[in-house]
Amino acid sequence: MTYKVLHIGAGGFGERWCDTFLPPNVADGTIEVVGLVDIDAKALETGRNHLGLKPEQCFTSAAQAFQTIDADFCTIVIPPALHEGIVDLALARGMHILSEKPIADTMEASVRIADKVKAAGRKMAVTMSHRFDQDKSTLRSLISGDALGRINTVSCRFAGDFRVYDSWGRFRHEMVHPMLIEGAVHHLDIMADLAGAPCISIFARSWKPDWAEYKGDTDVIVMMDFENGGHGVYEASCAQATGLNDWSSEYFRVEAASGTAILDHREVEVFHRHPPGPGRQTSRQGRGQQVPLLTGRKWQNTLLIEEFCQWLDGGPAMATNVDDNLQSVALVFAAIESARLGEPVKVQEYLQSFRNSASIEAR
Repeated sequence: MTYKVLHIGAGGFGERWCDTFLPPNVADGTIEVVGLVDIDAKALETGRNHLGLKPEQCFTSAAQAFQTIDADFCTIVIPPALHEGIVDLALARGMHILSEKPIADTMEASVRIADKVKAAGRKMAVTMSHRFDQDKSTLRSLISGDALGRINTVSCRFAGDFRVYDSWGRFRHEMVHPMLIEGAVHHLDIMADLAGAPCISIFARSWKPDWAEYKGDTDVIVMMDFENGGHGVYEASCAQATGLNDWSSEYFRVEAASGTAILDHREVEVFHRHPPGPGRQTSRQGRGQQVPLLTGRKWQNTLLIEEFCQWLDGGPAMATNVDDNLQSVALVFAAIESARLGEPVKVQEYLQSFRNSASIEAR
C-alpha cells in the first residue's frame, strides 16, 4: 500500500528530507507526498521543487494544511518545542505520526505526546537516524550475537569543531545544553542500544570552554550503568579544536567478554581474545579484523520511513515507537538533571515520576 504523507518542515534539515529521505520512498511506491508545510516561503518553494508538488499542495500554515490535506500520516521536521502542536493537529485528523528527534523539548511534553498518541489509538515513531546509519548498524550486528560474549562497556566519542557562532545552526548557540539536547540525543540512544538494556543510572558533567561561542554547555562527560550490568562512557564536544570525530564519523568501542569491536570514521574492526595461554594479549587499533559494512538499499531516515509504513501495514512495532523512545528522551533530560545536581540520577525512577505526574493530571 502507498501511504499519503503530509510533510511539516522544508527548511534547514527539512530540506534534506525533501531532497534525500522522502524521494526514494516516493520512487518505489512506499509513500506519496500530498502536502508540504513551512512558514518560510522560500524554503517551501525549494521543497516543492524537490518533491514535484503543485502550488496548491503547499502551505505556510500548518492548521490550514491539516484542514485541507487528506493524508495517512504526517512527518515532522521542525524545532522540538513546536512538535506537540503539530501532534495535536495530526491526531485531530486521525493521522499517524513520524517525527524527528527528540519527541519534544521537555520530558513533560514528551510523556504527554506519548499518552495522547496512545489514547487516540494512532501510531507514532521517532527517527533516530544515526542509530540506523550503515556503520552503526554494522557494529550492532557484529555484537548482537554471541561472537564476543557479554557486553562489559560501551564507549562513545563525538568531537566536532562548531565553536564559531552560527556554525551549528544559530538556535543551538543560544541553548542552555546544546551538546546534550542536540547531540547526545543520538549518541546516548546508540549506546543504550549497543549495551542491549535500559540505562538505570546516569552521571553527567557539562561545561563550556572560553573559546566556545555559545550561551550553554558545549562539552560533556557522561557515565552510564545499564540494567544488564554493562557500563557506558560518553565524551562529547561541539567546540573541539580539530573536529576529530565529527558527525557520522564518531568513535564507538564495545568491550565484551571475549573481544572488542571498534567503529571509527565509519570503519569497523574487531579483535578476538585468543584461547587461554601463557602471557597477556596486546593489540592496537588498525590491526584488527576489518569488517565490511552491511549492504542495503536504504539507511537512516530513508529506511525508517519504509519501516514506519511496514508497521502501518501490520508489521512489528518500530524500535523507535514513541513509547519506547521515551527511554532515549529520559537519558537526555536525566543527564541534564545530573549535571545540574552534580550527582547521579536513577533514569527509570526519573522517567516514572513524569509518567505518574501525567497520570495524575489526566484524572
